[in-house]
Amino acid sequence: MTFGEKVIGFNQHLRYSGKLPKDFQVINPFQDNPETMEVMQQFYHKFYNDSNRRRFIIGINPGRHGAGVTGVPFTDTKRLESVCGIKMQSAHTHEVSSVFVYDLIAEYGGAKEFYKQFYINSPFPLAIIRQTKESKWVNANYYDDPVLFETVKDYMIASLKTQISLGLDTSEVYVLGKKNATFIQKLNKEAKLFDSLKILEHPRYIQQYKSKEKREYIDKYILTFNNLQ
Repeated sequence: MTFGEKVIGFNQHLRYSGKLPKDFQVINPFQDNPETMEVMQQFYHKFYNDSNRRRFIIGINPGRHGAGVTGVPFTDTKRLESVCGIKMQSAHTHEVSSVFVYDLIAEYGGAKEFYKQFYINSPFPLAIIRQTKESKWVNANYYDDPVLFETVKDYMIASLKTQISLGLDTSEVYVLGKKNATFIQKLNKEAKLFDSLKILEHPRYIQQYKSKEKREYIDKYILTFNNLQ
């Protein structure tokens, strides 16, 4: 099996049947929209049609407007079509993080070159939402609530182990977001998954709060990627 076929198999079998604290829900885009499964398969057949080992870029959990729709981490429907050449008919989304990631990918040499070397996903690979006091559902992170983290911790360790088995290099991984890194370090201490963690600012944080310094952050990412020991 190719790397891409393994990822497709992983996504096809994604389920979360565990408990959740009150006001939290999990969204499984692969079950909710048949086209998500289709475009995800197209993406991994196109960019991962080989057996090369990849380096692991670790996010938090999918956003509702990125992988929560397309099934491809940090990829909204705009970038899926304009950069990856895969059009989604049933949804049209814009995600802030996706803008930064694809600017980075362009600087790195384009999608084919980037995805030939890197695999992006999360310890909790399904979208999480929570209900506000106004009864609105908004994006949530797995670490937003201590009870939520403890509830999904074992699932995340199992998920990371399965993703490593797809063919990932565990000598050095890249963790997006400083708070995310704190929790990945906890998981790593318990399960001994990775040799070295390199921590980078999260694309959403950069795009929202540091957009004037975006050029420097892209350079920092590329320098970090190229400094593999």
